[in-house]
Amino acid sequence: MAKNNIEDWIKKKQIQRQRMNPDSLFEGIKKGMLSALSSGITLIESKNEKSQTEANALIQKCLPLSGKSIRIGITGVPGVGKSTFIESFGMLLIRKGYKVAVLAVDPSSSVSRGSILGDKTRMNELSTEDNVFIRPSPAGDTLGGVARKTRESILLCEAAGYDFILIETVGVGQSETVVKSMVDFFLLLMLSGAGDELQGIKKGIMEMADALVITKADGDNKQKSKLAAREYKNALHLFPANRNNWIPKVFTCSSVEKSNIDKVLDVIEDFRSHVNSNGSFQQNRREQDKKWLSETLKELIISDFFMDAEMMVRLKDIEQQVINGEMTSFHAADELYKNYINARRV
Repeated sequence: MAKNNIEDWIKKKQIQRQRMNPDSLFEGIKKGMLSALSSGITLIESKNEKSQTEANALIQKCLPLSGKSIRIGITGVPGVGKSTFIESFGMLLIRKGYKVAVLAVDPSSSVSRGSILGDKTRMNELSTEDNVFIRPSPAGDTLGGVARKTRESILLCEAAGYDFILIETVGVGQSETVVKSMVDFFLLLMLSGAGDELQGIKKGIMEMADALVITKADGDNKQKSKLAAREYKNALHLFPANRNNWIPKVFTCSSVEKSNIDKVLDVIEDFRSHVNSNGSFQQNRREQDKKWLSETLKELIISDFFMDAEMMVRLKDIEQQVINGEMTSFHAADELYKNYINARRV
């Protein structure tokens, strides 16, 4: 009985492996099959060298079918109601006949190596819809690595026919800049009366926003939200004009009461029409492609360095010298780099 179980398990794994090849996955993704899309993203997430080669082949196959969606970055401070907003906005898009994919840029904890994967459980209604795909990014050691997988996942979702790709960031910080570099429209969700302690964070992110929405504008909070929207609107006039000549919009909404959720879609459509008419939509995507070529190249070089067994032995030795105060960290890095380059020239 045990032998039969092992044989069944091996057979099942062989079938799964056959289904994970780029050709079969691409055929499934083209047909909009969720299982193929999920398996394709799993292949992208794998760190196995063979899997990475197959993932690159799959992405290349999907590339001609990509680029037809609008990519929307959604960020905001913890507690602003990102998941609730995405569910309300996503349901609006579904009712209008669109297909919606939700991807989360979700760096893992540097302490526990765990990650925040609760979005799907918080979007109870949206996650049950047939034309919706929700997927958090894989846990990773670096934000750049996580973001790269998210960007590759966008291409697969577009090849599967998704019209709106929503990229949610977890919290506020460095991830916003990375997400801005992979989306067409950047939406900043804010709370009224959040306090002066967030002003430093707000300014840097507000400069990137194409629209700023004050959430939870319901009940006793409605008037405060309107006042906050007015203040933020005035503040935006102090920022330099966007290169695409788009003037960021500021307004309030309530995900609970479903008020002004439709206005978000109207603003996005106005934005798309504006940037398409002046050519900045495609120009932005070309610049993003150029940036991600550079970022991916850096990631590959770093990965190659840390996978070199001889370099890791040398690194450990030099690290000890730095710890002992025998060498500065700058000199140590320079020495390691020279060793790395010389080894590649042999």
